[in-house]
Amino acid sequence: MAVYIIQNATIQVEIADKGAELQSINHIDTNINYLWNGDPSYWAKKSPVLFPIVGGLKQRTYYYENKAYHLNRHGFARDMLFKVQQPTKQSIAFVLTDSKETLQVFPFRFVFTIKYTINDNSLTVEYNVENVDTKNMYFSLGAHPAFAVPLTKDTIYDDYFLQFNKTENVGIWPLTDDGLLQETSVQFKWENNKIMLHKPLFYHDALVFKNLKSDSIQLRNSKNNHGITMHFPNFPYLGIWAAKDADFICIEPWCGVADTTSCNQQLANKEGIQLLTPGAKFIRSWDVTIY
Repeated sequence: MAVYIIQNATIQVEIADKGAELQSINHIDTNINYLWNGDPSYWAKKSPVLFPIVGGLKQRTYYYENKAYHLNRHGFARDMLFKVQQPTKQSIAFVLTDSKETLQVFPFRFVFTIKYTINDNSLTVEYNVENVDTKNMYFSLGAHPAFAVPLTKDTIYDDYFLQFNKTENVGIWPLTDDGLLQETSVQFKWENNKIMLHKPLFYHDALVFKNLKSDSIQLRNSKNNHGITMHFPNFPYLGIWAAKDADFICIEPWCGVADTTSCNQQLANKEGIQLLTPGAKFIRSWDVTIY
């Protein structure tokens, strides 16, 4: 695994070619790393990319053209080596293409490009999926960045909260022990469009939201002004998660979601699936500003 650095006067970002995964987001003046450190005793990853599925499949299986295919939760991209393209001081792209290995579990030819760009104290992450096959392609993708909580030594986990930019009243969709979505949502207690963070909140897995009004979330605390703003337009699903008792919070915008317990496992019918015609491109991006 090789690690690449992009940097300006304010921010330094490290990205690995394995999984095109963020490794750190550092503010140069304060020396704060806003990304989780990847402690393997809790969760060894830091910001995996979810492709070509998001979440888990029922029985780890989907069907396409009457054939069964098997994928682990969140797909294969996070464990594969990407090729580096167009590296500059302030941007870099990583490219994954289909291979004999991927075609065995995902029968489509594709070019998947992830571009990281910094500007002042912000990082933009752009996903570009191109269908280079002769048939329609079905896929999902999502982000899974883990932000460090607490960010500073004078704060603790319970000082932090998530502030949504729109008024929200939706429920959450619980997950089974197998990582599948249950059939109905349950009420969630919003506090003035905030979620107050405390570690037991995630003892029963992620909080999964559908069709939020918000497209921006701030991670803030009650003791100082350090935090982040994450902007994620055009992602219809959102997961919020942390490993049990770990010092991080994942804010996960998704174009796709885990299977439900009653789904028929047909890829074309999967909730949240994206359809891309031959030669077409699918582009989404999110950005994070640190302060």
